[in-house]
Amino acid sequence: MSVSNLPNSHKLPLIAIVGRPNVGKSTLFNRLIGKRRAITDPTPGVTRDPVEYRWDYEDRSALLVDTGGVKLEYKDFDRQVSDKSREVITRADCIVCMLDVTEITPEDEDIMAFLRPYKDKVFIAVNKVDNEKREQAAWEFHSFGYARVYTIAATHGTGCADLADALFAFLPEEQEMEPDTAPSHQSIRIAVLGKPNTGKSTLLNTLTNSDLAIVSDIPGTTRDVIEGRFMYRNTEYTILDTAGIRRKSKVTENVEYYSVNRAIKTIDEADVVLLMVDTLEGVTDQDKKIAGLIVKKGKGVLIVLNKWDLLEKTPNQLEAMKDRIGFVFPVLSFAPIVPVSALNASGIEELLDDVYKVYKELHKRVDTSVMNKYLEKWLSYNPPPRWKRGQYKIRYMTQVSSAPVEFAVFVNRTKGFPASYIQYLKNKIRKDLGFSRVPIEIHVRG
Repeated sequence: MSVSNLPNSHKLPLIAIVGRPNVGKSTLFNRLIGKRRAITDPTPGVTRDPVEYRWDYEDRSALLVDTGGVKLEYKDFDRQVSDKSREVITRADCIVCMLDVTEITPEDEDIMAFLRPYKDKVFIAVNKVDNEKREQAAWEFHSFGYARVYTIAATHGTGCADLADALFAFLPEEQEMEPDTAPSHQSIRIAVLGKPNTGKSTLLNTLTNSDLAIVSDIPGTTRDVIEGRFMYRNTEYTILDTAGIRRKSKVTENVEYYSVNRAIKTIDEADVVLLMVDTLEGVTDQDKKIAGLIVKKGKGVLIVLNKWDLLEKTPNQLEAMKDRIGFVFPVLSFAPIVPVSALNASGIEELLDDVYKVYKELHKRVDTSVMNKYLEKWLSYNPPPRWKRGQYKIRYMTQVSSAPVEFAVFVNRTKGFPASYIQYLKNKIRKDLGFSRVPIEIHVRG
């Protein structure tokens, strides 16, 4: 498989925000980048996987990473979360260690002991300093032996600008990429959506050749949107791993509600969406609902049949599966269907080849004169039907946008214009103009 790690194309310095659970790391992360990217909730241990985002501040940029809380006592995912946080610390150019002004716990002391070898690049951010009494209490944090101590209130933004100024004053300047390693084509953004436990995080780790996302059999392991990057055939890809989307009636916790909302919002951020389906379970009603959201946004989409290697092999298995999906899944009749094993990395090259083809179709444009030559042919072969008082007529047709792919037909009468004829035109556009893999919208105008 010729997928490779992406060199840090801008050599952005890396800033890690670390600390025990519930000290306000995600709140500070969102405050600094100016977006609600990381989930914030009073429940301890909400953040599990490191969440990365490019932070543009004045005329400088850095890669800001929100990490999971470090704990002394482990249960469920705690050890994996703590190990990932410590791994980020070792490669960071700058470390923001967050502490709560109201208390120092054994976890705080453990983190500060771990950070001692990195003290030259550690900034202590004492959070929740929002009154004079707490301002005075914050002076005690100088006694831990770290030179850079800043008082902030992440919720209100107090002191965050001073911390940001200090961080960028400390960081090295951004470095340019070597010419021979720079990607020669555009960057393609892929979002991975689907039900819980379909293998989304495994696919992210396989494509990025890393363990960016925690993988577990427990549904709901992924909460935040995890972003990774890789190169394939000299093209840069960004992949967004999302939380599993369950039926509304099954979502009872706030954290899962926020996770699902963020997963759905990644559709807007992506060029192409991979709808991950557990091959052993098959396509479900929930998959159909997710597909409807994707098509409504006009995004490219592929149906990814994961765990294909676990199926008992039979003749013409893939063709039979495609026919079944086409029958129960008409809204995605145009979408490529690709069998893979994310765990074993089989089918990955075929998947990425199809992603690239879908991306190119999304950005394809057809000249109006060319389109109307084809329209003339389509009309002569199958003219629009009559209505009570006359004949429906199409004057001309034009492409109004790409990504999403939309066309407009100008007619003599918009009211009651037959939907069946619009579907006929869609089929002809797909077949004759090369839009066979993407959703198409046709607007009828007077």
